[in-house]
Amino acid sequence: MVEFKSFHKTVGGNEGSKCNYPTRLDTYGCGCSHDCKYCYAKSLLEFRGLWDAKHPAVTDRAEIRKTLKNTPTGSILRLGGMTDCFQPIEKIYRVTYNAIKAMNRRGIGYLIVTKSAMVADDEYMEILDKDRAHIQITVTTTDDDLYRQLDYEKASLPSQRIQAILKLQEAGFDPDFVDLEYLKSLHIKKALVEFLRVNHWIQKWFDIDYSPYTLKHSGYNHLPLKVKKKHIERIRPCFEEITVCEDESIAYEYFKLYVNHNPYDCCNLRK
Repeated sequence: MVEFKSFHKTVGGNEGSKCNYPTRLDTYGCGCSHDCKYCYAKSLLEFRGLWDAKHPAVTDRAEIRKTLKNTPTGSILRLGGMTDCFQPIEKIYRVTYNAIKAMNRRGIGYLIVTKSAMVADDEYMEILDKDRAHIQITVTTTDDDLYRQLDYEKASLPSQRIQAILKLQEAGFDPDFVDLEYLKSLHIKKALVEFLRVNHWIQKWFDIDYSPYTLKHSGYNHLPLKVKKKHIERIRPCFEEITVCEDESIAYEYFKLYVNHNPYDCCNLRK
């Protein structure tokens, strides 16, 4: 087992300045078995020889407890900033499970970002604190067969993730979320939308048409705002509340003013 030492960080710069919850706590690092081809963390780490999808590093629980002792009560930490905190090795090491219990004891909130349905397993449902837990489950397509063909990521099937969202929602948690009519029929209340950001490394791994990504900002190519607006207008009717996670400055201001359910919190957390 390789220990992961850089597990706690507050993100600065362009991204950090636009995020209400820039401090992340990664329970696993330097690799993620989901190995998504569009992953910004993979694009930042692989060329430095720090990405191992088959053998992710595991954060030392004692170091997590030490860090949480110095974290103010009422803070909100992002779980799953650089790797998925519910990737399959969590079943073996249970670092995320123990971190959640420790944050509950300390009165610290946590924003879970995952592509796994594991977060809705009964053992986690038993420890998730409704007053502190916020869950964002990524769904890249609603079609299991298409998902198997695409090979963009190796996480839970879309149908499993959607069932996890519905289970968490029914239990009173705060989950955030692509056949749009199907999404409408599910009556998922909240969705967070994030557009693909493209750099040189993602272009190597992800086989799509990059020609629409014409806007350059902070080291990434983005879709122009007018294209993003068209996508958002198609998605909006599917949910009661919608918000857009965005770091390109012009689009950030537009979504803040005209789209986001809570203009002061683009994660739209229930607090």
